[in-house]
Parts: sequence; structure tokens; C-alpha cells
Amino acid sequence: VLAGAGLGASPAMAQDVIGDSPQALNLVDLTAYFGDTFAADNEGNTFADRFTFTIDSTIGHNLDAVVASISRSGDVGLDITGLALYGADDALITDGEELESGALDLWTIASDNLAAGDYYLQVSGELVSDAGASFGGAVALAPVPEPETYGLMLGGLGVLGFLAHRRRTRQG
Repeated sequence: VLAGAGLGASPAMAQDVIGDSPQALNLVDLTAYFGDTFAADNEGNTFADRFTFTIDSTIGHNLDAVVASISRSGDVGLDITGLALYGADDALITDGEELESGALDLWTIASDNLAAGDYYLQVSGELVSDAGASFGGAVALAPVPEPETYGLMLGGLGVLGFLAHRRRTRQG
């Protein structure tokens, strides 16, 4: 009985966490591509890949990212089970949103006004077959305009409005 119980438990214990992690993102003009590839014969193994980046600027940045995996069917390749953004001390900032699952796994994530510091995106999943598999994604950061920028813009629009009003009163 004990031998049979041990054999029944072995597949669950055979799960390994695989992946190439952490990977530093090479931000070019505040954008980067990222991803990972997994060899065949990894069915049942999981991954939790971390893609690290640093925001050096003193102004805040908005983040938008997408990650996807495609296969012939939902029971081949891999299944992405999570996308999340973490900050200092592994603090969760926000979870991604699953848009599609199956032959195409598609996740997105967005976060506003990230301060200067170290961050990472974590992509989690499981290999659902013995076929090789991969996922890929892209991230874009955009500086958040400072309040003074909005003030100057509104002031400029006010001056333009005043000049247009003045021109109309002179012509009329």
C-alpha cells in the first residue's frame, strides 16, 4: 500500500520551477521586448520569470505591457497563469489582466506614476505538454507630465483664447 501511495504522489513531486530568471530589460527609449523559451519534455513544470528594470528619473512614469504565447491548441505548449508588477522589497504593485486563454494566451498590465526605483515584471505559467514552448512581450514606459506642464499649457490656451476674442471684437 505504501509503495502504491508513493508512486501516486511522484508526478506531483516531479514538478520543477524552470525559466531564465531574472533577466534585465534593455530599455531603449523607455521600451523593451522580453520573453523566454522552454525546451521539450517539460510537461507539468512551472515558471515564474522576472524581468527587471530601473526608473532613474525623478518624474513619475506610466507603464503598459503585454505578454503572449501562441500554440496550435490550448493543450500544447504553455499556459500563462499570471502577469504582475513588483517594486522594492518584492512589493506587489498591480496584477495583470488575462484577455485570452487557450491556443492564444494574452495578458496586459498597466500602472500609473511609478517613482524612481527598481521594479520587475513577473510572468508565471505552466508547461502543458512535452512540446517546446515560448512566450514574448513588450513593455513601454511614458513620463508623466509634471503639474507645472499642465499649468503652462492651460495658461497658453488662455492667452490664445484672449487673443482670438480680441481679434473678433476688433473685426466686429
